[in-house]
Amino acid sequence: MSNLFREETEKLYYSISEVSDLLDISPSTIRFWEKEFDQLKPTKNKKGNRLFTKKDIEHLQAIINLVKEKGYTIQGAKEQLKQKPSSTSSVSGDNHTEVITKLQSIKSKLEELRDKL
Repeated sequence: MSNLFREETEKLYYSISEVSDLLDISPSTIRFWEKEFDQLKPTKNKKGNRLFTKKDIEHLQAIINLVKEKGYTIQGAKEQLKQKPSSTSSVSGDNHTEVITKLQSIKSKLEELRDKL
């Protein structure tokens, strides 16, 4: 995910055309998904132009993953996002390492508890 933002790390908001180019989906698809998925909440400026945050783009990536790559229907993707919002997005290398470390720590504590029994 961080690779997408490497060039413009200081940018807080992205226009719909920038998001469309970045994710290779049409603006009309983005607008449609905005109506369908509660997770998508781009802010709008005084002119009514949509302004997407990095979090909005992450939600769009999760939707793309479910609908276009895994073949979910819109309804199925909605249900999947409501059930497991974090499992649909990819885990970055840093987060993955952190999760592994925490799990190993938990495992060792559980083994200690087991040995005491």
